[in-house]
This record gives sequence, C-alpha cells and structure tokens, in this order.
Amino acid sequence: MSGSFTNIQRLAAGIVLFVVGAFLAGATSGAKTREADDDVKLVRTEKLPNAPGQTLTAVTVSYAPGGKSRAHHHAGSVFAYVLSGAIRSENSATGPVKVYKAGESFFEPPGSSHLISENASATKPASLLAVFVAGDGAQLTTFDSVGSTPPPDKH
Repeated sequence: MSGSFTNIQRLAAGIVLFVVGAFLAGATSGAKTREADDDVKLVRTEKLPNAPGQTLTAVTVSYAPGGKSRAHHHAGSVFAYVLSGAIRSENSATGPVKVYKAGESFFEPPGSSHLISENASATKPASLLAVFVAGDGAQLTTFDSVGSTPPPDKH
C-alpha cells in the first residue's frame, strides 16, 4: 500500500511542478470573463497521456478589490492555490465559507457547486491558480442562473 501512496505523491508533486513551471514560464493568454468581476488567463492546457480522455488545464484568476464571481460549478476536479491576497470561498461539498490566504489551497470535487468565490479585501487585489482535471473539450466553468438551485453533489 505504501508503494501506491508514493506513486500518488509523485503524481501530485509532478502536476504541481508542471503547473508552477508553466506559470513561471509565462505561457499566458486569455480573456476577461463576462459572468464575474475577475480576470481569467489561461496558463497551460495538456491532454493527459496517462489518463486518456482527460485534460489538465491551469488558469490564473485575478480579482480586483471587492471583486467576485457569480455562483458556478466546474467540470471535473479543481485544485486552487492562492497566489496573492485572500480569497473567500464556499463549496457545496467541502463546507462553510472560509478565507484562504496567499500560500493556502483548496479542492473542489466533481459535481460540487462553488457558491462563493471572491476577493476577501475591498482594498487589495487577490489572485489564485486553478488547476482543472476534466474530460477533453469540457466547458470548465458554468455559471448558475440567478436564483437557481445548485446541482446536487455526485458523491
């Protein structure tokens, strides 16, 4: 069992190093979202040869002071790492609202809803790196209609 745990640790470390390396290399492009007060930029996207049908996509999300995203959900799994400032986040599967500061991270499981995603400060900007693992060609973010009930968790 410890052998498979070591392999999982190696895979996780490899993904983090890959994404951070791509981020530091400056491989960025992208556009401002129309559904939120955030700026989303593509860092990198790669099909995963060891997981056929799955793609890893990394984006940076920057929030101006007081900026926020409307409630939404994501395809696949999402790992988020706060790069600067503080992000207030609430996910339907992982518990109540929490503020994550630079250097902290959170996970959004498949089928969950991101109920709150916003800059925790009204005076300083904040940013995060989001790493998605989702089906090839999936729409990574779908904004919930105002007043809608979030989709049920799938676990």
